[in-house]
Amino acid sequence: MKKLALLLLVSPFLVAQNAPRAENPERHEYAISNFRTEGGVTLPVARIVYGTYGHLNAAKDNVVLLPSHYMANFHGYEWLIGPERALDSSQLFLVATELFGNGQSSSPSNTPEPFHGPRFPVMTIRDNVEAVHRLLVDELKITHVRAIIGFSMGAQQAFQWSVSYPEFAGRVVATSGTAKTYPHGIVRLEGQIAALTADVAFQNGDYTTPPKKGLEAFGMVWAAWLYSQEWWRRELWRGTTRATTFEQAMNGFRTRFSADANDYILQARTWQRHDVGATAGFGGDVERALRSIRVPLLYMPSETDLYFPIGDARYEEAFIPGVTFTPIPSLWGHTAGAASNPADAKFLNETIAHFLATGR
Repeated sequence: MKKLALLLLVSPFLVAQNAPRAENPERHEYAISNFRTEGGVTLPVARIVYGTYGHLNAAKDNVVLLPSHYMANFHGYEWLIGPERALDSSQLFLVATELFGNGQSSSPSNTPEPFHGPRFPVMTIRDNVEAVHRLLVDELKITHVRAIIGFSMGAQQAFQWSVSYPEFAGRVVATSGTAKTYPHGIVRLEGQIAALTADVAFQNGDYTTPPKKGLEAFGMVWAAWLYSQEWWRRELWRGTTRATTFEQAMNGFRTRFSADANDYILQARTWQRHDVGATAGFGGDVERALRSIRVPLLYMPSETDLYFPIGDARYEEAFIPGVTFTPIPSLWGHTAGAASNPADAKFLNETIAHFLATGR
């Protein structure tokens, strides 16, 4: 299995990466035989890698689910975990799952033929939710969780849980992510995929060596969207990266993406296709799907997110009954939803802790 890099979406979040850990999580793997995807393809074996923090109590009522974001591993929520944070693993049992396509769960890079590389089926957010539902119910014998907390593609999963399994969680938190990927987001992702696949070394996904130039181009397109324009103008990269000049900060993105190219594309396709309105029974109507949500839901978009613009979030929150809508006041763009700086970490932990305790 190829080593999974901690990517740009995770690595600059210095609060999460540098904070002391309350305990070391345990790594697990769950295999599902003959997993049929939403697109109609059956994988002989679908594997979910996940980590656990803390201990499951006898009543099995202290569980919080943390679904991962783009190409992240199960360490991606450690900015929330600890005795002084929103999730105290001495009291809670935290299950942090990894998305299909991240290089550790079933992915283009680690699945044998006939589904290796570009032949791996496109997975949807619903596919990921269905697999994790089986993990929790069939493997861990958990039928209800205290909360589901998700950032970015994790937020997409949190919304999907709220629609697909409306009574499975007592609370839901979504940061820097929406219930549907709207056309502008699809175009953005398509641009990043186009930059990667334009490298002649890509060879339609059957490359023999990594498409280095394509990965560099992918990183540069990513860079323009990750943070806000004001973040760049104020040079907030100073003190959070090793760069001492703007050119170094910009060019650092060229080498940040070193995982498998087909894995990057698979998760981008998963991102593009997300739409809770496409859930069975809703006929493609995202507003109707959002109106079906009954679980208390804390919706925390970043005020400066270019991936999931706050305008999309404001459109969605109008249809969610009883939603608690709390934008993150930050210049850190998309990364604000994962505590990429101390101020956002404090705001997130305090707001989420209060919501989990009160539901408001």
